[in-house]
Amino acid sequence: MASSMPAQARSEVGDLVAALVARARAAQAVAEGYDQARVDELVAAAGWAILEPGRNRALAELAVADTGIGNADDKVRKNHRKTLGLLRDLAGAKSVGVIAEFPELGITEIARPVGVVCAVTPSTNPAATPANKIINALKGRNAVIVAPSPKGWSTCARLIEHIHEQFARIGAPADLVQLLPNPVSKQSTAELMRQCDLVVATGSQANVRAAYTCGTPAFGVGAGNVAGIVDETADVQAVADRVLRSKTFDNATSCSSENSLVMVASIRDALVAALRARGAVLLDAPQKAALQTLMWPDGKLSPAAIGQSAARIAQRTGLAEVAAQQPSMLLVDEASVGDAHPYSGEKLSPVLALYTVPDFDAAAAMVARIYDHQGAGHSVGLHSQRPERALQLGLHLKVARVIVEQAHSIATGGSFDNGLPFSLSMGCGTWGGNNFSDNMNYRHYLNTTRISRPIPEKEPTEAEIFGTYFSKYGKA
Repeated sequence: MASSMPAQARSEVGDLVAALVARARAAQAVAEGYDQARVDELVAAAGWAILEPGRNRALAELAVADTGIGNADDKVRKNHRKTLGLLRDLAGAKSVGVIAEFPELGITEIARPVGVVCAVTPSTNPAATPANKIINALKGRNAVIVAPSPKGWSTCARLIEHIHEQFARIGAPADLVQLLPNPVSKQSTAELMRQCDLVVATGSQANVRAAYTCGTPAFGVGAGNVAGIVDETADVQAVADRVLRSKTFDNATSCSSENSLVMVASIRDALVAALRARGAVLLDAPQKAALQTLMWPDGKLSPAAIGQSAARIAQRTGLAEVAAQQPSMLLVDEASVGDAHPYSGEKLSPVLALYTVPDFDAAAAMVARIYDHQGAGHSVGLHSQRPERALQLGLHLKVARVIVEQAHSIATGGSFDNGLPFSLSMGCGTWGGNNFSDNMNYRHYLNTTRISRPIPEKEPTEAEIFGTYFSKYGKA
């Protein structure tokens, strides 16, 4: 990283970042004096910068043109839905001054800013993810400097131009939201991580590891590799609709898109037929081998497949007869897990591995194996008419979310028909190498000061604490 650069270059990068951070600190000092109404104006301004339909469309088309990932229509939907949902979550939320009172505990909670936030963002969502992080940071009266993926820089720059235009309308400091200059490098990103007050990193695990080791407090996300379980009670037609919606959205660029379906054997034929009826193509063994060569030519997932349509992937694989069918998804049968079986890992494309198992317990065990290989802590999908099975998964699988009978990539990051916070950053707990297991939200961008006042003393007796223990084991 930065240590491999010549000393003069390191100094220049450090000075450049220091100038950005100094401007951010000056702007944040202004915002720290804002009341809740003024903060909510900041939030609305940043939200309208991306939600306005003309700007949204232009940002989506620029993102696809510059990154070559996903499709513009779905990015329009994502920019709109994720931002509108976030604004709904933030409406009425307290983030200035006293935010909670607990008289019985003598506790008053006060929201305080964290300061200057470094927001590391991926090429898969070069507008929606920066917008989400910017809005959350502003809700806490923070300044934010975005370190985007190099491919996503131009889209992020355009977004921030629009935010500055909205800030000018309300008389807010433009330096509350800034961008690392182009070309973004590992060195400039690392220096920003080092100089800011909080790092929020979404994207590759390399970026997350860098965030966690930069010396600055950091939130990072875990690896995706979502599996969905389909049991013998599931409505296969509804499952096929949900999987199609989830797995094809934005060409499966989301970390929340299913990478595997683990099916109970009794419904396999019906479910595969339902997926085929919706345009999916099940590859035979030679076709599967050819696709594997395209997707993992050197053991690592290739950009040739990431965020591409199923038809384009088939074409690039040399499967002309498959490409001619304009498939919605490519399906492959899989039975094993691990590095020697790359279809058991994350694919970031409309390619779905199918596992067939005898019963629900075997399905849960297979998902556990998949997550021991990759994706622990993220989430699991469940399609079942037996509600107790969701609790079983929540009690035993290493996941932060169990998504029941929903289109997984739509639901995991919050939806208008579930109660999860709208977010594009999924904490995966210690299972996924993270220090949180929530959908990242505005509360992660706050410091909290607590006032403690005396309350009536409540000291327990020894019997109250140890009575049950002593009655069972004796007092020795």
